[in-house]
Amino acid sequence: MFTSVLMIEQPLTTVDVDFVTTLHGDDQVSFVVLMQPRGDQDRLLRAIDDVALGELPEAIREGDVPEGEAALGPAAQALAHSLNALRQKGASATGQIIEEHPLDKLKAVVEENGADEVIVLTAPHFVEEFFHRDWASRARHKVGVPVLKLFAHNE
Repeated sequence: MFTSVLMIEQPLTTVDVDFVTTLHGDDQVSFVVLMQPRGDQDRLLRAIDDVALGELPEAIREGDVPEGEAALGPAAQALAHSLNALRQKGASATGQIIEEHPLDKLKAVVEENGADEVIVLTAPHFVEEFFHRDWASRARHKVGVPVLKLFAHNE
């Protein structure tokens, strides 16, 4: 069985689930999903990313999005939704919310599960990506397995 660690920051959409569950053809895939709630990423950087994407209304609403402790409830719901969607596609899926040190936790999860790869599925983060400070860029130097960066879809 092929094991993928999937790092997400929002619930998986139908398109995302279809894509990650078919990446390896007919091979059976097991997912360990790590959900990072909002709040660990700087609000200003998110607003700049929104502006870069031409999503000005989203930039204005950044202050309304729950962060920190207030983001844990929505993150738990997003994780449960994502795990259920993966299981409905026939994949084995477990997961957890990661609040602190996501890359340290990612490395530990890869080692504990003997993962074959890491898939980072996030919205574009242009500022962080430009400076190679995004999860995927940093994970490539830390986890010891291939890291695939994918952009999440919105429904």
